[in-house]
Amino acid sequence: MAWNEPGGSDNDPWGSGGKNQGPPDLDEVVRNLQKKLSGLFGGKRGGGSGSGGGRGFRFPSGAGGRGALILVLLVILVLLGIKGFYIVQPAERGVVQRFGAFHTVTTPGPHFLIPFIDKVTVINVDQVNKFGHRAQMLTRDENIVDITLTVQYRIQDAANFLFRDSDPVKTIYNVVESALREVTGKSTLDEIITQNRSAIAAMVKQRTQSLLDSYQTGLVVTNVNIQDAKPPEEVKDAFDDATRAMADKERVQNQAEAYANDIVPRARGAAARQIENAKAYTAKVISEAKGESKRFLELYSAYRKAPEVTRQRLYLETMQEVLTGTGKVILDVKQGGGNLTLLPLDRLLGAAAPKMAPQALPGYESLQAESAAQKVVEEAARNLERRRNVDRARRNRQ
Repeated sequence: MAWNEPGGSDNDPWGSGGKNQGPPDLDEVVRNLQKKLSGLFGGKRGGGSGSGGGRGFRFPSGAGGRGALILVLLVILVLLGIKGFYIVQPAERGVVQRFGAFHTVTTPGPHFLIPFIDKVTVINVDQVNKFGHRAQMLTRDENIVDITLTVQYRIQDAANFLFRDSDPVKTIYNVVESALREVTGKSTLDEIITQNRSAIAAMVKQRTQSLLDSYQTGLVVTNVNIQDAKPPEEVKDAFDDATRAMADKERVQNQAEAYANDIVPRARGAAARQIENAKAYTAKVISEAKGESKRFLELYSAYRKAPEVTRQRLYLETMQEVLTGTGKVILDVKQGGGNLTLLPLDRLLGAAAPKMAPQALPGYESLQAESAAQKVVEEAARNLERRRNVDRARRNRQ
């Protein structure tokens, strides 16, 4: 029997004179509370009967009424606590709406909201999502390329993700498509396929992020990777031929550069060597000319002082130089005899005898001496003229 049934005041478990009947029936407590609240708002306040015939609401008197009211309040508080407290995890953000409008974004930790007034939506901002995209596009050099890429993204701003864009995931699909077509249209086929693939992926990422920020989608692109870029299957064979031709071109260029790197330094070394040899030869000729000029001037000075002695000395020196390398034969011709005595000194000395002995001719020695002397004089004159030319050139340079 419930404690608040008619005539059941003795059954009140909280009363001083009642017996202990166990814990109260919570369903019955709630029903009685609803009846009393309906009486409070439906009937007249205070005692007496109204025109509607309803009785005024009165709280139960005594300790039993107070206990029931406390229990109801505790139940209500427990329900409010269960509905009002929530916890946001470290990788999440809580977006709170109050009366349906955006109110605030809560950080990780425990939080409280007003039940039936506030609403919280928890968003994971650390989860990385991924999708793939494949399309055929036209390049700057009017070629068609088949591109396959993957895009990784996550939620950066939970409030913008929920309220700024009706479908952020669809938006990022469309933005990637637009950015990829723009970058591809500004690049050549070779840049996309071989040379500049990583840079093109970076440009697609930058352009995509710029558009997402302008749309306030709350998304951030973490990575864009071009997995494959190739021409369509219809022109694959022709493209392969062009690729092989480019490889052959690069190989030949590398060989030419290697040959140039080998031959050019050697040519430069040979040129430098020739220049140094020319400088050495120039110094040698100048030194010899100076020596010859000096010798001639000394000879000329001696000739002016003693012409006969100098002439005789020049003759003897010339004869010594001429006769040093000639064969020697001694002839003895006796007057009145027909025998000719021949003493071949060359054979005796082990040298080959000359085919002819012009030295035996009459007047040969005098002619040879005069010729030698004439040569010496001419050579001295040339040396003197060369010396003068050298001095004149040095003065001009100075």
